Amino acid sequence: MAQQFGDFRPRRKENQEYLTIGFSPESLPIQERRRNKGLSADFLGDYLSSFFPGDEKEARFKREEVRSGVSYIANELLENAMKYNYGPANAGIEITMELDPGEIRFYVSNSVGPDDGDAFKALIHRLLTGEPGELLVEQLERNAEEDAEEGSGLGYLTMLNDYKARLAWAFEEMDGWQSVTTLVRLPV
Repeated sequence: MAQQFGDFRPRRKENQEYLTIGFSPESLPIQERRRNKGLSADFLGDYLSSFFPGDEKEARFKREEVRSGVSYIANELLENAMKYNYGPANAGIEITMELDPGEIRFYVSNSVGPDDGDAFKALIHRLLTGEPGELLVEQLERNAEEDAEEGSGLGYLTMLNDYKARLAWAFEEMDGWQSVTTLVRLPV
């Protein structure tokens, strides 16, 4: 039984430009892959910026803005997926980026352990019902006081506040764990 949060839109492969990168736990443990997640995120940013060609100053600015936003969002999504991936599930991580008129969609799929699912859903509820600017300030203050960022949602809050992204999630129950797909819709 799938459970969705936010305005989740399934992937559409027809008539779309998309790129998928997969990380398999078979070749190298996912936790060791965290070292190169930034490389993958930058690659996605560089790849997508090629769809905004032009020599004019405005086009170059838009291309750099898109590249920077894509790199940031992909890096945050991969960091979360790799950090919280449930090892015993032996499931890989996949990030897909789709280019749609007016927006870029990121789909990141990973596994979540039985103990992490409820806490993650509580964070999701907070993100979807709160005001992004207020939540961001509250979380920054909390991080400064507690000197802890674990599970803070700061990356998601930055996506909502600074990039005006829209977030959604889909959970699917598996055998003792959950598969979660995070969708981020970045307006361009």
